[in-house]
Amino acid sequence: MEIKYKSSFKNPEQDKQWFEGWVKRLEKVNNKTYQRIELQTSLGQTHVWGLNTENESLEPLVIFPGARTTVLFWDFDNNLDNRGNKFRIYMVETNGLPNLSDGNTPDIKSNGYGEWASEVLDKLNIKQTLIAGASFGGLICMKLCITNPEKVKTVYLLNPGCLQPFSLTFKNLYYNLLPIISPSPNNVKKFLDTAVFCKPEHALSEASEQLIIDYEVFALTRYKDNTQKPYYMNDELKQITVHTYLLVSNKDLLFPYRKSIENAKAKIPSLKDVVVFENVGHGIETYAKAMAAISERT
Repeated sequence: MEIKYKSSFKNPEQDKQWFEGWVKRLEKVNNKTYQRIELQTSLGQTHVWGLNTENESLEPLVIFPGARTTVLFWDFDNNLDNRGNKFRIYMVETNGLPNLSDGNTPDIKSNGYGEWASEVLDKLNIKQTLIAGASFGGLICMKLCITNPEKVKTVYLLNPGCLQPFSLTFKNLYYNLLPIISPSPNNVKKFLDTAVFCKPEHALSEASEQLIIDYEVFALTRYKDNTQKPYYMNDELKQITVHTYLLVSNKDLLFPYRKSIENAKAKIPSLKDVVVFENVGHGIETYAKAMAAISERT
């Protein structure tokens, strides 16, 4: 696979130690330990976190995260428990994002990420699976459904970044650029409160909120991010034949939900259902009712 760009930590050894410490803090808050799986892929090392993976009787669920996040965001406040522990869960740290995977990335508009995701499934010995992706992760899911639809039973898109261009409204640009220009904890919190969450309906515990603030400041200040951002896949989506569920929130500043619904209905022939959550921000993967909705639609 052709490597298009490469992102990296400024001080790999020191920064990965910080990340490891952050994971231990999350494990302490959640009172659980995540299984660690190291894979060698065409994009270099890919790190996967596992839950219930030893139970082969459970159906597999493979998760891909949003940009400038770790896939562990999905389990803030034990959010993945809202799926009723009915899955063996594989949380994939997408290459090119601030995590323990290598920073190599293919061209975002190629099918490279789909080929890589298929390779990850092979390395995990998964023949067919449910997949879910938030924001950037939604694009990864769609790429996999194009390159290897036979490996995907059902796909769940959570406020995906592939159904429309990034919103250019003043409010969205202001709150997204604010922590990038000045990555202080206070500016990160403003971004989270305005764009990612929608308090009081959509909020984290105090301990988890501090974890996400610390992570975002770390990612903004310690990671050289050269990874391309998601884009509107438009007519590429017409190739999707896998059963698809779209989960969106009405307070998503980054990708306004009405346009995502409109384009999904127009472009994805295998769209099965759309679920809209009221008073929820872009970070829908942290919302308990969204996780429960996935469990109900398997």
